[in-house]
Amino acid sequence: MDLNLKKDRNVRRKPSIEVSSLVYGKVPPQAKELEEAVLGAIMLEKGAFDIVVEILKGECFYVEAHQLIFSAMTRLAAKSMPVDILTVTEELRSMGSLEAIGGGYTVMKLTNAVVSSANIEAHARIILQKFIQRELIRISGEILTESYEDTADVFDLLDSAESKLFEITNNHLRKNYDSIDRVLVNTMKRIEDLRNKGDDITGVPSGFPSLDKVTYGWQSTDLIIIAARPSVGKTAFALNLARNAALHPRFPKGAAVFSLEMSSGQIVQRILSAESEIKLEKISRGKLEEYEMKKLMTHGIERLAKAPIFIDDTPALNIFELRAKCRRLVHNHGVGVIIIDYLQLMSGSGDGRGSNREQEISKISRDLKGLAKELQVPVIALSQLSRDVEKRKDGNKMPQLSDLRESGAIEQDADMVMFLYRPEYYEINTNEMGESNKGETHVRIAKHRNGQLDTIKLRAVLEFQRFEDDGSLENPGGGNPFAGMRQQHGGGAGGNDEAKLYIQKGSKMNDMDFDEGFEDAPF
Repeated sequence: MDLNLKKDRNVRRKPSIEVSSLVYGKVPPQAKELEEAVLGAIMLEKGAFDIVVEILKGECFYVEAHQLIFSAMTRLAAKSMPVDILTVTEELRSMGSLEAIGGGYTVMKLTNAVVSSANIEAHARIILQKFIQRELIRISGEILTESYEDTADVFDLLDSAESKLFEITNNHLRKNYDSIDRVLVNTMKRIEDLRNKGDDITGVPSGFPSLDKVTYGWQSTDLIIIAARPSVGKTAFALNLARNAALHPRFPKGAAVFSLEMSSGQIVQRILSAESEIKLEKISRGKLEEYEMKKLMTHGIERLAKAPIFIDDTPALNIFELRAKCRRLVHNHGVGVIIIDYLQLMSGSGDGRGSNREQEISKISRDLKGLAKELQVPVIALSQLSRDVEKRKDGNKMPQLSDLRESGAIEQDADMVMFLYRPEYYEINTNEMGESNKGETHVRIAKHRNGQLDTIKLRAVLEFQRFEDDGSLENPGGGNPFAGMRQQHGGGAGGNDEAKLYIQKGSKMNDMDFDEGFEDAPF
């Protein structure tokens, strides 16, 4: 019976090698002997499995029998049982896979050629290398097939290819642990740099002194959630943050804005309104007086053209596309802060079949935190609030963490959660002193993983799409905290004339202007 099974297995395996040879002319990269040595060493040496499991997964083995054996070892380790010849054989029997791998003799044979597990880590890494080579061959084949399709969008192909390649890196080339002595060296270097810097801002400045006093700027690797009810001014506030970061006179940082709700043209109109202090309504309708047109050119376009602000208005952006775009922006353009407007409009990766919207949002928020850690930049995501705020009967409409819409995971994953609240939004037009509170905006920091909680008061001038710090109202230039410093520091990041306002319209090749700026296409 065993002989018949072996014949059947040979019949099943042979075509796959022949097909591979016909298509590629070569046998896929593999290291069968090393696979046997690694599996044998695991069964001989206690603790060897812990070394291998940090490097390999079952799918990394080329031989199907070896995949089944490693799966049995993984199940044993999960049950805190020893991994040896007898336990592995018994586990395979309980899995119904013992005969499929060739019986108990196959398991026993794996230990015969192993002397010790001294080089097991090196052997495991070679197996991983062969697996990655096979995956690259597979992905390349898929890319070739998709590229021949006439209906394929070229940027969709690029996003798909990059996401597949990133998946290999993310799943199989994870960072190992660091010893404290190495981390201490890097930490002390950062502390010394901050000490010599002589400034309270340690991250990307918000441009609002009272807010920076609490946050010390947006910190790298942090996920910051800014939430409010519709029409409170989330987008205007976020664009102020992008403009302030890019045009900061001392610590300029490139800003990437991913707008899933508005077009890039609408975004630029809002930024122009804030910069030139011309009403958004006038800019949108083109009803400008001659002096306003000159002001728009000199105080708006001329200055913003040098700003390292990058705008992408691709609708229904998913996390894979976002990650690919952000990696290029950070590596190629030195972007220092990423802003997403807004989180609930993002789509999932497409692999969560059967999951509900809450689970999808949870996955997106986790991935955004992972993106911030990977790229070492702050990620600011806008979020909607549920209607529970409106239903409160006690008259207190200040948002709470429980009001975050669709998922509690947003609160858990975020390093900082801020709420925007404007009393006049709820027709509260005077403060406790009877004074007008028109434009008064409360920025409530409800969660701050690495700092204090506080509420900062700003003033919203939404006709100009700008927010102003209470202290900045005394500055010349209509409340611009950078007023009087433009000539000295130039307009863009460090006065770099080559920096430009970059706009990506969706991701379709036929939407691009081939006559202007094609060299800036994001590939």
